[in-house]
Amino acid sequence: MASLSHAAPFPQARATRRQRVAGIWVTTREAFWLALEALRTHKLRSVLTLLGVVIATTTLIVVMSIINGMNLYIADRIANLGANVFILDQFKWTSSDDEWLKMQRRNKPIRLEDYEFLKDNLRGYKNIGAEAWVWPRPTVRYETHTLYEIRVQGKTPSMIDIGQEQVEAGRFFGDSEYTHSAMVCFIGQDLVSEFFPAVDPLGKSISINGLPFRVVGTARRIGTTFGQSQDNFAVIPLTTFKKFFSQRPRVNVSVQAFNDLHMMGLEDEVRALMRARHHVPYHEDDDFGINASATIMGMWQQLTGSIFAVTVGIVAVFMVVGGIVIMNIMLASVTERTHEIGIRKSLGAKRRDILLQFIIESGVMAGVGGLIGIVLSLMISKIVDVFFTSSVPMSAVLVGLTLSTSVGLFFGIYPASRAARLDPIEALRLET
Repeated sequence: MASLSHAAPFPQARATRRQRVAGIWVTTREAFWLALEALRTHKLRSVLTLLGVVIATTTLIVVMSIINGMNLYIADRIANLGANVFILDQFKWTSSDDEWLKMQRRNKPIRLEDYEFLKDNLRGYKNIGAEAWVWPRPTVRYETHTLYEIRVQGKTPSMIDIGQEQVEAGRFFGDSEYTHSAMVCFIGQDLVSEFFPAVDPLGKSISINGLPFRVVGTARRIGTTFGQSQDNFAVIPLTTFKKFFSQRPRVNVSVQAFNDLHMMGLEDEVRALMRARHHVPYHEDDDFGINASATIMGMWQQLTGSIFAVTVGIVAVFMVVGGIVIMNIMLASVTERTHEIGIRKSLGAKRRDILLQFIIESGVMAGVGGLIGIVLSLMISKIVDVFFTSSVPMSAVLVGLTLSTSVGLFFGIYPASRAARLDPIEALRLET
């Protein structure tokens, strides 16, 4: 009997809990529809009420979308050095003018001998290659047709497996042509379309600074970066480059690791070998730079971080203004519905029910403003993407909706608590 008396309260407690949950659900649902009805009934007031939240949400999502689009663009077009690739250069890429001036005084050019040294002594890499450039950019001719400002690069044969270029037709030059400084070249699609619009370019001879080079292959089209074509190039063997364009060219050495986990160790090994080769004391900084895609992205994110910080400040101002407007409208709503609140309390509604009702109404109003802002931002982002670049991340949509709703909930606390504290008798005396 004792055990039965102890067990009896549990079903009753469950029933009470179910009733409480059902009551909260009914209150929430009623408050939601009341908020939507208020927005529909007072259209002009609703527009003015939600304007601040709409502007803030739209601004936040549009800026996040443009920054995200730019991040994807930079990662794909500029920071794309290749899979698990880092570059040994004379300078470490930096956005600091002071650091750049220090490196100009301290750092030594990377030469072809450094590439050969790393190729012979570095262990565990997948690929290693070097490249150099002709500056100023030379003139390239084919028969009577001339192109100016063409990027002419000298590369090792292994660079075709490391860099962005891919073979479209023909082939890249091989080790034998590299060893014998052959007069061959690999050209981009801009040269193909200008020189050979209707004929096969393979085997044809073009003139680079008056020197004849036979076309052995063409590259797949890369496209443009910030409006600048990336297909106006001609690649020749680095040994040929050294013979005709520069006796001691300054080069960049590209090293490819097998995977991203191995990449950090390979960078440390290159740093140790180059410091030993350049006789750099242990207490001094490197006199060279080791750069990876993360280096470019880090610099870019510093810039976009500043832009985003300014945007957050602007959004915060609009959100606060929008929240204050919502709070004032809710206070007016409490005054208008004082008699209704008195009736609800006299019929058994608790403070908690009134508080929950008005907080939910405030949150729904701000949430609707957030949804309108999301729709507007999606439209604006589509237009921006046509002329520039923009990509709406799902995180921006979630942040915009969550932030707008949270502002409504926060600024609805005071009107809701004021409504909950109303005395039912005094409230019933007030006629609507």
